[in-house]
Amino acid sequence: MADVLSQNEIDALLKQLSTGELDADDFTETKSVKVKEYDFSRPAKFSKEHLRTLEIIFEHYGRLLSSNLPAYLRKNVQVEVMNSEAVTYSEFSNALSNPVLLGVVNMAPLSGNIIIEIATNLGYAIIDRLLGGVGEPLEKKREFSEIELSILEKIFTILIDLLREPWTNVVEIHPYLERIETNPQFAQIISPTEMIAIVTVNINIGGVEGLMNICLPYLTLEDVMDKLNTKYWFSTMQDRDETSYADVIETAINRALIPVSAELGKSSLTVMDFINLQVGDVIKLNRKIEDELDIYVGNIVKFKALPGSFNDDYAVKVTEIIRGITEHGRNVISGRD
Repeated sequence: MADVLSQNEIDALLKQLSTGELDADDFTETKSVKVKEYDFSRPAKFSKEHLRTLEIIFEHYGRLLSSNLPAYLRKNVQVEVMNSEAVTYSEFSNALSNPVLLGVVNMAPLSGNIIIEIATNLGYAIIDRLLGGVGEPLEKKREFSEIELSILEKIFTILIDLLREPWTNVVEIHPYLERIETNPQFAQIISPTEMIAIVTVNINIGGVEGLMNICLPYLTLEDVMDKLNTKYWFSTMQDRDETSYADVIETAINRALIPVSAELGKSSLTVMDFINLQVGDVIKLNRKIEDELDIYVGNIVKFKALPGSFNDDYAVKVTEIIRGITEHGRNVISGRD
């Protein structure tokens, strides 16, 4: 065996030790123990897995903001999750400026609140957009007026309502806005030494860029901390009934508007006749008065109908539903109902 010394090798080692050529301390194994510092003022309540799951939740939230806010602000909105970190509440509150824009949100049925902080330049830009302006922020910060806060309250309500869907895989929440604070001293929702998770989101509204910080206290999330991991999050997402998505899609399709047009008829004119057309001239069509009209849905013929009127408006009465696959706008199968 390679690890076993022969008698000659043992004798040689003993001779070298006795003559001082080798030092016995060189053969003493020393195990180095790695010591990791632990800050008792910042207990590690949020793991990297917790923070990553929160980022996934708010990436979903960001997509909802990007698709819903343009309807109110009439501007393209881009949202990107920047990072997440665990700090004490005092570190978060001490970094806030004055004035600040804070929404204190009740996360029922979870115990406690969270805080949504929106950069003041975004707040001024949102107010300007909602009041008919181009959406430019103020050059110099100032206090928000009561009217401005009431306008922003509606935007905060929209932001908070959109929180429901991203949290569905973790817990069914029914969040609502408790109040808006512009002074950080009045937003002490927990002890300064308590740990919180902060998710930072970058928002761009028509070129005006600013940050939104979501402050999530450990005390608020304590009951669902075991669910804040990617394995649980993805497993519950896969277990959700796919028919619910089908219902949503079906509802959206049913509300979609489609163009419907009635074709009275067609005619062919020479270029000379077309050039000489005057008001009062009559163009003969290829249909008789008693003939049915073609009803187009988009560029496809889907119905036959007779012309008429309804409440002093032109109207058509459907006489035939054309079914089947169409080719180049022409239906190959038809049937009367």
